[in-house]
Amino acid sequence: MTFSFFRRNPLRVALCASVACGALLACTPAYDWRTIMNNDDGYEVTLPAKPHEAERKIEIAGQPMTMRMQSAEANDAVFAVGTVVLPSADPALQRATLDYLQQGLARNVNAQADARATQIDLAAGGKVLGSEILVEGKSGEKREARTIHARFVAKGTHVYQLAIVSDKAPPADQADQFFTSFKLF
Repeated sequence: MTFSFFRRNPLRVALCASVACGALLACTPAYDWRTIMNNDDGYEVTLPAKPHEAERKIEIAGQPMTMRMQSAEANDAVFAVGTVVLPSADPALQRATLDYLQQGLARNVNAQADARATQIDLAAGGKVLGSEILVEGKSGEKREARTIHARFVAKGTHVYQLAIVSDKAPPADQADQFFTSFKLF
């Protein structure tokens, strides 16, 4: 009986097929979360898409260092984890690096970094003290609106920056998924 319904009206078949395809496309998740283990830098995180990797040279407190990044894009937002490997676990150098990263992100949108304390999970259990900023402003040649939500933490010879950069803040549950998934080894 169902087949005769479609045989009698080929237009219905085409209409039903296009509605079904549209429904499938509408259900395609914009966030395809996957857990990334970064053994070299000592963390795991869940990113909303396949990550890209990059690195760049920076200078902090007169010392050349390398910042490695893993980033993924979803719904016009970039989710990124940056790691700076320090030459030593000197607390003054950790603090200088944290300040450098916080101020640098805020400057990208012509804002001031007003950091507040937050807790960062350890994979083995427990937490370490970190900081968090949420800044909004304009950036780029076109002076487009940007929101940056970021967390920062130092552990040993590593300083970490987790950031979401977007033209508008992603849904709170997606930001929480990213930030709470980050665990240090």
